Amino acid sequence: MQTHASSLSRRSFLSTALAAGAAFSAQAKDQAPLIAYVGTFTSPLQNMKATQVDLPPGNGQGIHLFEVNRETGAMTPCGLYKSGSSPNCLAFNATRTVLYSTNETDANGSHEAGTVSSFAINPKNGELTLMNTVSSGGKGPTYISLHPSGRFLLVANYFGGSCSVLPVKPDGTLGEATDFKQDTGTIGPRKATNAPPGSFAFSGHDGTHSHMIQADASGRYVLSVDLGLDQILVWKFDDQKGTLTPNDPPHVSFPPGDGPRHFAFHPNNHWLYSLQEEGSTVVLFDYDIEKGRLTSRQTISSLPPGFAGSNFCSEILVSADGRFVYVGNRLHDSIGIFAIGKDGTLTFVAEEWTHGDYPRSFNFDPTGEFFYSLNQRGDNVAIFRVNRKTGVLTFTGHYAAVGNPSSIVFLDLAEGK
Repeated sequence: MQTHASSLSRRSFLSTALAAGAAFSAQAKDQAPLIAYVGTFTSPLQNMKATQVDLPPGNGQGIHLFEVNRETGAMTPCGLYKSGSSPNCLAFNATRTVLYSTNETDANGSHEAGTVSSFAINPKNGELTLMNTVSSGGKGPTYISLHPSGRFLLVANYFGGSCSVLPVKPDGTLGEATDFKQDTGTIGPRKATNAPPGSFAFSGHDGTHSHMIQADASGRYVLSVDLGLDQILVWKFDDQKGTLTPNDPPHVSFPPGDGPRHFAFHPNNHWLYSLQEEGSTVVLFDYDIEKGRLTSRQTISSLPPGFAGSNFCSEILVSADGRFVYVGNRLHDSIGIFAIGKDGTLTFVAEEWTHGDYPRSFNFDPTGEFFYSLNQRGDNVAIFRVNRKTGVLTFTGHYAAVGNPSSIVFLDLAEGK
């Protein structure tokens, strides 16, 4: 016969066991790795015919994997996918089960074009397995982004001065291009209109150079940047066929020679910030998401007041809360920090030394608490803590050694548990 006391004891035991199980499950989830993937510039591997095109060449070994300490932001090497084709830009598929990389080459076998690869991600440890590689359609693919539909990957070919659309198959692999566009027009001058005093900065005004491509939040329009043409091109996108047609108007122009490189949308989807590589400026545009039209409203230097000399801008990001813009300055080797006003206009807040040479790009960790600067010529990633109230960055003292790092993306394996 079961007594009341024994029944309570059993219920108490079961309750304790369930609570312990839940705690263990939560702890196991917290202990799942946060993985950082770092794309690099590499030298061709032995017997590889692809030709690497960027300088300085060769210090990276492929796609480097790191486990990220969630408390300190520090990175510990935990894997490597070796590649001699300069996998310099990385992006995930919609379910974050596949990683894509550009291969910034100008020749692949007998074809004068770069390639894009797809990799399956091991959900336990983040390791990569190559699934397939397809042509990017042009030389030196340098940027990829996933269309909001999840069914197309957009590619910018820097040295080819072109862009292409690659279909994403149900298994995450890539198909042959559904569309390809070659940029044409008048090349801007060697001297940027808004260059800092004494600047000798000259990079992409020797031809067409597509440097970035990304859809807006609606997916109805795709914006691509051509640095040599000093233009952002706007395309209507057919998400059934995967094709691009020129919008009306088909582009917005910048002051001659300034060289737009990258842009970033504000979370409200109505403001766009464009960073000019040679002009060292940030331009604020009002964006009409219904018509895909850009109207410029403010131009501000990416550099601190009083700067003189040469500088090449690189990356631009808007914080997830929409309060700050971060821009990369190469040669000056700084991150410019700008506050976003209620009307979208920018005000210079501070600059932070990158603790390395030539910051090619940067990114936040998934929480927004840490900021990672990829110092291409310094062969390291420098890690900063973010003050969410002021936007200011503070160096943590942590570095990760990586040869010629180019891009970094994060995958929280706890999300799959």
